[in-house]
Amino acid sequence: MHIVFEDVFSARDPATLEHLKELSSRRRVIEESINQSSFITEAIAREMSGGLTSHCLRDLQKLEQYLPLLENLIFHVDLVCSNHRVLRWILELQIRWSSALSSSSLFNLRGPKFFQIDNLRYELGMTLYLYAALLRERAIEILPADLVQSATLFREASGVFQHLANEVFPSLQSAQSVERPLEATPSMCTVMSIICLAEAQAVTIRKAEEKGTTVGLLAKLHYGITELLGEATAIVYSNTKEYKDISSSFLEFISSCKALHELRSRKYLAESVKIGEQVGVAVGVLRDALINGKRELPGEESWRSIFGKEIDAAADMLRKFENENEFVWHEKIPSGDELPRLQGNKIANALPYHPKRWERELNFKI
Repeated sequence: MHIVFEDVFSARDPATLEHLKELSSRRRVIEESINQSSFITEAIAREMSGGLTSHCLRDLQKLEQYLPLLENLIFHVDLVCSNHRVLRWILELQIRWSSALSSSSLFNLRGPKFFQIDNLRYELGMTLYLYAALLRERAIEILPADLVQSATLFREASGVFQHLANEVFPSLQSAQSVERPLEATPSMCTVMSIICLAEAQAVTIRKAEEKGTTVGLLAKLHYGITELLGEATAIVYSNTKEYKDISSSFLEFISSCKALHELRSRKYLAESVKIGEQVGVAVGVLRDALINGKRELPGEESWRSIFGKEIDAAADMLRKFENENEFVWHEKIPSGDELPRLQGNKIANALPYHPKRWERELNFKI
């Protein structure tokens, strides 16, 4: 159901009415694009966006045109928010969003489950969540071609999620009895902010590998990602009531990424101690890495494939080191607490999000 602001809010002057109509129009094109319900052809959509070929970039552009208008509406509604007529208008908007993280939304045969909260900051928050998610999607889209820009976009997405967690969604917490999507909780936004930082660091590592960064530092950077994802996991499992309906595929994504980067960290650590002529220790580190890696093997097929390649590479390295130790070094193979502890280095940081507001005076009949 489309939201038509001008049908609900009573404008006192033509400028206010025009602002409300533009809000409705901007929101409708976002909704149609995300739901793939628009009848506009690809060629026309590209022309309307100024020549943008990426669907993701076009959606980001639409959101960047809608958000300042929405921020301005909220600013002016806040000035008269105690008025009962204004409260009734917000109720009549019936602001509803579905969840991409909820298992009940994913497997509901009647279609996605919608959550309604009668608050304009809910509309703002969910729109910003979509904006951050699309920044992350764009970062993934350009990853093969531009590592620097990809890392920047991940950091921007992290900053938007951070803004949601700290500034937007806490104001909705007073309505405790209202059922809400996971996306509208500060803790989930914090989880997403951390995930984006981990992904930014992963891209930075790829750049560091291209530059020939030392294996000791690469081991620490990979384990820094493992630590970040450990923080995200801890948040999820410390809020079991809030996360009872979370998608299992989302949880597996976090756990698989965490395990993958720990395996890569152990591989680089083994290389590092091997360079230091501790071949026995390198063998022990790789044996431990393979035991842990096989225990964490994901269930999802695409993840199993990626993980399997890493395990195969670690196994090949182990055979090489074992042969070298057997014929040249004859060193004792340590295990358990005798092995060096992994150390993490977290270098990615969020880029702060600064809301933009189209400063136009709005007047309502109240």
